[in-house]
Amino acid sequence: MYISLEDSYVVRVPPELLNENYDQAVLDAARSVLEGKIIDIENKDNVSIGKTYIISLENIKRIGDGSIVHGDGGVYQTIQYTALAYYPKMQEIVDGVVKSIQKFGAFIKFGPFEGLLHISQIMDDSINVDLDNQILSGKDTKFLLKAGDKIRVKIVSLNLSSSSLSDSKIGLTAKQPGLGKEDWIKNDNIKN
Repeated sequence: MYISLEDSYVVRVPPELLNENYDQAVLDAARSVLEGKIIDIENKDNVSIGKTYIISLENIKRIGDGSIVHGDGGVYQTIQYTALAYYPKMQEIVDGVVKSIQKFGAFIKFGPFEGLLHISQIMDDSINVDLDNQILSGKDTKFLLKAGDKIRVKIVSLNLSSSSLSDSKIGLTAKQPGLGKEDWIKNDNIKN
């Protein structure tokens, strides 16, 4: 889910950014270090409550004066900021788009993340894989899943151990009631 968060951080302002406009240098350094990265977020007791992806920073304010470390050349500046972030949670239901079909399942894009919808988690049916046309099809149900389709899934495994989106590992399922493509859900509601 998208969240707004307030946090503080000590940013290193490299010497090449230092000029007459120190505030702009701090802003540029903070954005280059934090935006597009996965960071730990903590509660007010400094206990980690999970990882979040920083989309954009707003209201960046310097706190006090920066510090210079001998032999470094950069300035270490404490900042306080507000950020728009995406915070995926276990068991969260998300709407996504199928990015690609593989022999082992489908990659689903939701928010800034991509997760794997393993072939065993798509539907309760034998699945035929057509990689040339990027289609997964149910043998008995005739349900189709192809690149570009919208689908509702649940996050069932989450590993955001790195600061990079590409290293994140997110497992998804569409086999529970209310999940899947819209026409699958409608079909399921008609049966019940």
